[in-house]
Amino acid sequence: MTEVSSLTGRLLVATPALADPNFDRAVVLLLDHDEEGSLGVVLNRPTPVDVGDILEGWGELAGEPGVVFQGGPVSLDSALGVAVIPGGATGEAVPLGWRRVHGAIGLVDLEAPPELLASALGSLRIFAGYAGWGPGQLEDELAEGAWYVVESEPGDVSSPAPERLWREVLRRQRSELAMVATYPDDPSLN
Repeated sequence: MTEVSSLTGRLLVATPALADPNFDRAVVLLLDHDEEGSLGVVLNRPTPVDVGDILEGWGELAGEPGVVFQGGPVSLDSALGVAVIPGGATGEAVPLGWRRVHGAIGLVDLEAPPELLASALGSLRIFAGYAGWGPGQLEDELAEGAWYVVESEPGDVSSPAPERLWREVLRRQRSELAMVATYPDDPSLN
């Protein structure tokens, strides 16, 4: 078996050629990536459902827009909380109910009382479902050119304009990827 270099904490940005409608222009934050597979959440798929309508107490803590996001096509009946803790909370400063994923980004225990985290949170986003890949599946998609892999920034998790995130993430790249941001939604209209 080939060794997998972890991409945890990085972004997968869908290439214009990616044919799966679940991931059209998607920006996926990888929360876990190892030899057993990968798990992430789509950062730019808001739903019309308010967080407070499904998770009592968490609605006030969710960033704008304060809606649930569709994290991916797997387990749409489950919820994941992803939060940024300013400064990345180190050592004893890690708040109860938060587990670091990468840098200042971490997972929130949605079973914990929201008050435990309220003062520590910089931003919070709630996702219904997730994107998942079995062992080697993501590596195959990367080899096929389905995804660009780029560094994440803490602000990506809480972008107030998620519909612009795909273009914004590509535009900030210091390579030819910045040009991909100008790719039209419908190439036939070009």
